[in-house]
Amino acid sequence: MKIAIIGSNGQLGSDLVQVLSADHEVAPLTHHDIEITDIDSVQKAITQLQPDFILNTAAYHNVPQCEKEPDLAFRINGTGVLNLAKVCKSSGTRLVHYSTDYVFDGKKAAPYSEKDLPNPLSVYGTTKLAGEYYALNYCPQSFVVRVSGIYGKVPSRLKGGNFITTMIKLAQEKPEVKVVDDEITAPTPTHEIAKATAELIKTDAYGLYHMSCDGECSWYEFAKVIWETLGLKTPLYPAKVSDFPSVVERPAYSVMDNTQLTQTGVNKIANWKECLVDFLKQNHL
Repeated sequence: MKIAIIGSNGQLGSDLVQVLSADHEVAPLTHHDIEITDIDSVQKAITQLQPDFILNTAAYHNVPQCEKEPDLAFRINGTGVLNLAKVCKSSGTRLVHYSTDYVFDGKKAAPYSEKDLPNPLSVYGTTKLAGEYYALNYCPQSFVVRVSGIYGKVPSRLKGGNFITTMIKLAQEKPEVKVVDDEITAPTPTHEIAKATAELIKTDAYGLYHMSCDGECSWYEFAKVIWETLGLKTPLYPAKVSDFPSVVERPAYSVMDNTQLTQTGVNKIANWKECLVDFLKQNHL
């Protein structure tokens, strides 16, 4: 199978390239190769490559910046996905588009299933939700995959790192580190998402999927495991979201239940803590 991966040099894209290259012909695409906000660029790339699958990891995911540049966020996260969906449908190409737990408002306080109604609190979440609808409604052969708190070996191109690298940097530079304990999620390594994606695309069970680690934790609990595993000595303290004023509201609880993955027989993602410890041992020890 020939698979084109958009955003192949990013945090998720790079792991998708590595995992899928073992069994498939992979065409890694960067912003230089395809501009998803330009339908002519999308048409040209897909016509030249003629892939069986397009995997789209391209996104404008700097959440605070999205509030300042909503038009740009919508062009990339919304219109860009519409362009991909239209061209994929006309060419018979199957589409995998990655979305986010930020489509929820966090008020349920229990794991969200794919049947729960979204209610995003931010421009980022709203534009990503628009992208979901475009993919699912304009391309019948599409998978929309929601992920949460992702981290990987390759730094996020837009953010310049991830939560783990940020914590390590703060531990080296600050006399103490404070992390919120009232924002609950299920952080998930990109390698696990890539492995689950490899299994999912073997099926024709198109639709909406949650793809995150088992269990849940606050960012403080997540940081605590980083401290314990790496033996960091800088004092670590819990804090509240209100201690860090922000231009954007985030869901206080965005844990997702992988209901559809389980029903499809693909849900093999381990607990967040097990995945984190394995990742730290492989990449930071």
